[in-house]
Amino acid sequence: MPIALELITYTRSQRKVAEFLDSPDWRAQWTRAESSGIAFPRFLAEAFSQSMETLRYIGQPFYKMKEVKSPEKNLPLYRLALFSRHDRAYSLWNEVSEVQH
Repeated sequence: MPIALELITYTRSQRKVAEFLDSPDWRAQWTRAESSGIAFPRFLAEAFSQSMETLRYIGQPFYKMKEVKSPEKNLPLYRLALFSRHDRAYSLWNEVSEVQH
């Protein structure tokens, strides 16, 4: 189920989001982010990146996460991100990301 298209479903499911972010207090974080004008998909992506940093992965800013859209209606489905502990992975990621299909 695409997060960008199913905001209501995910915000109603406390447990799923808490497990995804490894954060039982995610709703308080979301309330603060929402009041700052941050959209739910961006909040999830950034919060997930922060949780990956706690595992010693290099965090990724939202703008580096590649948006994947549905081919039929060009609607956003999800963000694709690479998490690594070594900078070399990001060099390769950037090379591959620049290739046009």
